[in-house]
Amino acid sequence: MSALPGPIALVHEWFSPRSFGGAEQVVRQLDVMLSAAGRQPQLYALVDGESRRTGSWLEGRRVQTSFIQNLPWGVSHVQQYLPLLPLAIEQLDLAAHPLVLSSNHLVAKGVLTGPDQLHVSYVHTPVRYAWDQMHPYLASSSLARGPLGPLVRLQLHHLRHWDAGSSLRVDAFLANSRFTARRIWRCWRRRSQVVHPPVAVERFRWDQPRDDIYLSLCRLVPNKRVDVVVEAFNRTGLPLVVIGDGPERRRLQAMAGSGIRFLGRCSDQEAARWLERCRAYVYAGLEDFGIAPVEAMAAGAPVIAYGAGGLCDSVRCLAQGASQPTGLLFAEQSAACLAAALEHFEAGRLWQSLPPEAQRDWAETFSPARFEQRLLPLLEQLWQAHQVRLRRASGPLDLAAALI
Repeated sequence: MSALPGPIALVHEWFSPRSFGGAEQVVRQLDVMLSAAGRQPQLYALVDGESRRTGSWLEGRRVQTSFIQNLPWGVSHVQQYLPLLPLAIEQLDLAAHPLVLSSNHLVAKGVLTGPDQLHVSYVHTPVRYAWDQMHPYLASSSLARGPLGPLVRLQLHHLRHWDAGSSLRVDAFLANSRFTARRIWRCWRRRSQVVHPPVAVERFRWDQPRDDIYLSLCRLVPNKRVDVVVEAFNRTGLPLVVIGDGPERRRLQAMAGSGIRFLGRCSDQEAARWLERCRAYVYAGLEDFGIAPVEAMAAGAPVIAYGAGGLCDSVRCLAQGASQPTGLLFAEQSAACLAAALEHFEAGRLWQSLPPEAQRDWAETFSPARFEQRLLPLLEQLWQAHQVRLRRASGPLDLAAALI
């Protein structure tokens, strides 16, 4: 039995069939970990579209939701209610839970707690489009470029103020990477401990025959910078398979040369088979952590990626002399720099210096078991320290000190 108290609240922004990414994987593993320790949490979210869906990991679970759940298209398009989300998250009543865990990339950390409760927030990112990614977001948003642009900017201004203020409600922050920890400090001036998220490495085989194709696997949205990848492969003429869908797909296909194939959205099983067969996984985006590169390494594939953000935690660069390297990191987010890295990779046949078994061994350090080994004792330490503070606070009042 865990030393953690019960009942525990686990707060996430939303549970939706339209969204299951790294943040949801963390929440799922937290639920598994706490349940195995005899402390199955009560789930809270702005909206829930999963608990009634057959086959969902949340099927049959009770999720407490906010008033957004009952608004038109609230479950399917929760982000359209962005101005209301800070208010909505504050309406969740968590008073019955001595320990509150929030999974935050937008507003979850803003829940209201009392002085005797411990609130620990696992941060996937401070809200990007309100902070350092605001200008690229505004540039790519047709709404922000139109007559409502000033209103959008005002809303982001208010969100930034609420986001900074609500960070003071959290007792302890956990960050998914060193990059996110730096962003937490920059945005909120709060320290955090790094706990890398769990990656389901066991889904992949590393010992399959490999083809000579390169792979891009991600959502086709502007911040993933698949345009950089496509242009680099146009320059080199190397074969590339692109898996994923999104608003950028039509533009990317229009600019792609004959050696680039677009497969669209694939099943998890099909995507895994491509990761197990490719010569290398290629990525040019700036990630807070990045689940897909770790999945690629779990499948035995080296990673060629932009050397910034969370990938500096997960990819060990051959060119930088790392022990047991797992890929190449290129310095600039440009097609020219990526093309040079690809040509270097091909000319030196560097995949021979990056054996699949070594990729898998490193990926295992991000497994769910390692996540639990790191996180559960840390939560117990935080809870014990919180109890000590409460005992000190409830001790006899020093009258002389109080009169000073």
